[in-house]
Amino acid sequence: MEKIEHIGIAVKNLKEANVLFEKLLGVPHYKMEEVASEGVKTSFFKSGPNKVELLEATNEDSPIAKFLEKKGEGVHHIAFAVDDIVSEINRLKEEGFTVLNEIPKKGADNKLVAFLHPKGTNGVLVELCQEIKAM
Repeated sequence: MEKIEHIGIAVKNLKEANVLFEKLLGVPHYKMEEVASEGVKTSFFKSGPNKVELLEATNEDSPIAKFLEKKGEGVHHIAFAVDDIVSEINRLKEEGFTVLNEIPKKGADNKLVAFLHPKGTNGVLVELCQEIKAM
């Protein structure tokens, strides 16, 4: 893994959270995006070399809606950048981690993503992110 790509934070109201994080970080969000397949709207902030992703559910059956119902607002996941997500998935499976989606899927911010089950990572949902390269 190369680095922490971003920290994902589940929020109930993206508009209100954008205002709060703009004040907190001193910069406006640089991108908003909806990932319909995951039932989520996202907003990204940069803080130096780091990124924060705010996540709002777009329907009550989405993973973010279920997280908010169970745990409330807060840190949802930590994402790590990888060069080759398929190789990294295979390596982590060999190490005994449970991969929630063995076939990477398109996520926000031009990334292929896969997740590790939090039961095997001390309660932290881990996301693997690979930049989608233009052909």
